[in-house]
Amino acid sequence: MTTPPVLPRIGTAQTPGATRVMLLGSGELGKEVTIAFQRLGVEVIAVDRYYGAPAQQVAHRSYTINMANPDELLPLIREERPDYVIPEIEALATDVLALIQEEGTSTVIPTPRAVQLTMNREGIRRLAAEELGLPTSPYQFASSREEMKEAIQNVGMPCVVKPIMSSSGHGQTVVRHADDIDAAWDHARDDSRVDQGRVIVEGFVDFDYEITLLTVRGRDPQTGETSTYFCAPIGHHQDNGDYVASWQPQPMTDAALANARKIADKVTSALGGRGIFGVELFVKGDDVLFSEVSPRPHDTGLVTMASQRFSEFELHARAVLGLPVDTTLLFPAASSVVKSPCEGEGLGFTGVADALAIPGTDVRLFGKPEAHVGRRMGVVVATGVDVEDALQKSQSAAQKIHVVR
Repeated sequence: MTTPPVLPRIGTAQTPGATRVMLLGSGELGKEVTIAFQRLGVEVIAVDRYYGAPAQQVAHRSYTINMANPDELLPLIREERPDYVIPEIEALATDVLALIQEEGTSTVIPTPRAVQLTMNREGIRRLAAEELGLPTSPYQFASSREEMKEAIQNVGMPCVVKPIMSSSGHGQTVVRHADDIDAAWDHARDDSRVDQGRVIVEGFVDFDYEITLLTVRGRDPQTGETSTYFCAPIGHHQDNGDYVASWQPQPMTDAALANARKIADKVTSALGGRGIFGVELFVKGDDVLFSEVSPRPHDTGLVTMASQRFSEFELHARAVLGLPVDTTLLFPAASSVVKSPCEGEGLGFTGVADALAIPGTDVRLFGKPEAHVGRRMGVVVATGVDVEDALQKSQSAAQKIHVVR
């Protein structure tokens, strides 16, 4: 007779037996993660580098610290002793995460090693290309302006220069001519989320489209073991490396989808742990190249708030807690971002009613207390008869919303 798997216990928030989650990084994705956990009765502690971050506005408790400083991060985790620590950003003292898991204070999602590797483009690229043998674009790393020039010469132009630690296009430059090279180094150094003094030079690849394949490592309710689940592929548009629109499902051949899933399974299995991973891939015909992976919900996955039975945020919460996951796609859908054209604090929005008057649309305003030119301040999600219809709706609605002083 087979012994049934032990079912996970979830305590009640703000009681001595609470199940507690600490988010390191509390932006718009963290806000949705917070809400997903709270719907399951979990107590959430939101941490960020600035006060009033979106997830801090809805969490049970919040802290504002320099998360890259071990002397600030370690005492906080030891004081709160959350069951799970979930990194949401790159600027972290990752050695602290390894320590608190080793000493049994908290479980780091997905694992300390996964966080260390994926927060650094060098770590994840070497794992994917050199250890796992996955196909990638040509690349070289450089630690100085002169090394970068040599790397560009070896990789060839056009190419992309990125800091090894950044996200959402920060510090990224497309180098098409020799005149672009010096500016690329300066931009990578000055606009990186964390200045590591090191960059990756990536050669352009000929691809038809790029996708995010949301990959969930969750508990199989039948066996109690960790299994891998896939959401429908998400297509997206980028502007200077930052996503501006996404849609689901992205049409793919059966062979391309099988190759994408094989790559995603291989890299996420190597990283281990539980939770959702945003695996970014280039697709040319049936061929698929690995690009990057985020061990957390992905910005392009905001579309899942309209398209799936459970959003990527709900899937993440369920996987972390050991609950069953369901990646069912319900509707073709799309998302389009709302960006700020101006600087300021406490800005407002107009046109929201006009946006919501378009059938099938919904709006999320993130509540960021401060705006910068080009900063993502909200998103429109929409369903349609197909992805083209949904994308047209989301773009039309997003254009009606204006960030104003």
